[in-house]
Amino acid sequence: MPLRLIFMGTPDFAVPTLAAIANAGHDIAAVYTRAPKPAGRGMALQITPVAREAEKRGIPVLTPATLKTPEAQEVFRAHKADAAVVVAYGLLLPKAILDAAPRGCFNIHASLLPRWRGAAPINRAIMAGDAESGVMVMRMEEGLDTGPVAMTAHVAITTDMTAGDLHDELAKLGAELIVPALEKLAERILILTPQASEGITYAAKIDKNETRIDWTKSWQDVHNHIRGLSPFPGAWCEMAGDRIKVLRTTRGEGSGAPGTALDDRLTIACGDGAIRIVELQKAGARPMRAEEFLRGTPVRPGFALG
Repeated sequence: MPLRLIFMGTPDFAVPTLAAIANAGHDIAAVYTRAPKPAGRGMALQITPVAREAEKRGIPVLTPATLKTPEAQEVFRAHKADAAVVVAYGLLLPKAILDAAPRGCFNIHASLLPRWRGAAPINRAIMAGDAESGVMVMRMEEGLDTGPVAMTAHVAITTDMTAGDLHDELAKLGAELIVPALEKLAERILILTPQASEGITYAAKIDKNETRIDWTKSWQDVHNHIRGLSPFPGAWCEMAGDRIKVLRTTRGEGSGAPGTALDDRLTIACGDGAIRIVELQKAGARPMRAEEFLRGTPVRPGFALG
């Protein structure tokens, strides 16, 4: 039985879920997303990826600056939705909103809760060297990602997987999970399991001050830092006076002074061991493979990165 739903989301990560819900035949009363922002060289206003998908499907789009006012809450209630689906929306949902949907507000969260509650679970999982991640459908409460879990999918984090790689995999899995979850919700047979009280960690938003590469750390820590921040916001270093964003690395061979090139293939010494840069990006340029970069900017053994 189709449900009447409100969808709330903003970035690319949320688009597959919106598409899956619409394709499953549910009645989407409205899509809530963040307001357009100026972007690009001309700083023209750009609507969000979710707004673009909603407009393509003819679904009304709302962009309130807050949901805390009585007026915003009355508009939300007026949709008379059975439930809401929330994916990386970006605004706090106050209790009045959480209570307005009779069957609840359900969030797709990109971690294996209670590990990595909060804003940057994909980045933090890789930066911490986790071997596994996943996605969960969770009924929302007032607490930060504390609600009971309805459905879960697991994903192995492979050795060189980046945050971008994991993002794409979890976005696809979240869309696959939500359809059976809503079917069970419609039939009133959805089982909700409380989160564990142990193993709670928090995924703080990435701060720009933690993006510079520290070559004095072990190769594993450097590698995890780089791939956990790739492609955005990007871990960076200085090379011949230029700021370089490092996008992909793998384990290298050899040792030396931290931040020093060990060969002409961009193998860089760390505090313990080495990494080899596979993909990188100059400021204002497109990403490129190391081989292409080295054709224009040779790096010899002994070269010291900033």
